[in-house]
Amino acid sequence: MGHRVLVVEDEEDIAFPLVRTLEREGYDVGWVDSGQKALDELVARTTEVLILDLGLPDMDGLEVCKQARAAGYEGAIMIVTARAGELDRVVGLDYGADDYLAKPFGLAELQARVRALLRRTGAGSGAGGDEAEGGLRIDVGARRVYAGDTEVPLTGKEFDVLSILAANKDKVVSRGRLMADVWDENWYGSTKTLDVTIGRLRQKLESQGVTERVVAVRGVGFRLEAPVPGS
Repeated sequence: MGHRVLVVEDEEDIAFPLVRTLEREGYDVGWVDSGQKALDELVARTTEVLILDLGLPDMDGLEVCKQARAAGYEGAIMIVTARAGELDRVVGLDYGADDYLAKPFGLAELQARVRALLRRTGAGSGAGGDEAEGGLRIDVGARRVYAGDTEVPLTGKEFDVLSILAANKDKVVSRGRLMADVWDENWYGSTKTLDVTIGRLRQKLESQGVTERVVAVRGVGFRLEAPVPGS
């Protein structure tokens, strides 16, 4: 059986397509429609990824997130919500969430985010992990980055850029999205700020022997590339 994913969503017309899509990907998927049921399920069964809606009937999803972490849940938490404000995203991450997906969203994007979360939490390659020495590991909750067992010291902006690139590994992330998500959609400064941050990030990763590379795609944005096997 594949990795366990728990969907916490009280609207059936949203939950059912999610469950079906994830099951087709080979995941062992559970579904509950309230916060308390989610907390009970986390105690009863090992769960690698929790997909959590904020607008639940019995308690706010942020409270579920907070209680799950307080109870020792160490899996990945992805918040799914119609609340589009930046404040909710920041608060959600402060409460212990690892990722944030705003409604409406594409099912393909959800699948990619779940795969990224499993890689980042080490669940993607099974217990114990087969991560090569120097492989990149990101602890989103603690905002820390490691090359193998060695921590890579990053600034807040460098960490935010890397987290977005890692969540879209091997895909191009546009300069506009990085600027909007890391700085602010109302940022009026030079986009050279992004280039400087990318340059410092590359230097720090390379100096620690990280095997993934941050690659510029001319005129578009940047991509975090996985190492080529055997290279």
